Amino acid sequence: MIRKYHLSFLIAGLFLLAARPGFAQTAMLKKGDAAPAFTANASLAGSEFQFSLKKALAKGSVVVYFYPSAYTGGCDAEAHAFAEDKDKFTAAGATIIGVSADDIQRLNKFSSDPAYCAGKFPVASDADGKIAASYGLTMAAGRTGIKDALGQDLTHGFIPRTTYVIGKNGKIIAVFSSETDHISPTDHVEKSLAIVKGL
Repeated sequence: MIRKYHLSFLIAGLFLLAARPGFAQTAMLKKGDAAPAFTANASLAGSEFQFSLKKALAKGSVVVYFYPSAYTGGCDAEAHAFAEDKDKFTAAGATIIGVSADDIQRLNKFSSDPAYCAGKFPVASDADGKIAASYGLTMAAGRTGIKDALGQDLTHGFIPRTTYVIGKNGKIIAVFSSETDHISPTDHVEKSLAIVKGL
């Protein structure tokens, strides 16, 4: 069950999305484009490892979802929904990987937290935004004065919430963006699942 947070935390989460003029996308990759291969320091159930998109694609389709920050309202709900449906993604032959600018220490905690990733799927650190940029996403610069649901300062950059469903051949099958498609965090999960089930 998702934890209930104080209204102030939810407002802070909305502020992250709505009040950042730099929270934008440029030349976002589209359906049919080749997905840029990447490796990244990632965490699964609190344990660090090197995630490789190439290796994951050798097993089947991959859902790469970018999100602004661990321990903020929408991102927490999205992670929880992916964890809840993880077995369904696995049954469809799909791998899930979340990507944010959080450092690996935060992701170690987030990936193992039973209320969110719950040790079901990995999350990767893209602290400098290079992976996001290769997918055509612009990371907004971090700034002081914003706290997460744990009361910690959020100073890292924020990547716009965008999901890419990538086929085993390395081509992008679908793209979902909260910025342009105006969909909720959990919609990203439902739409991704529907697509991988149909492959």
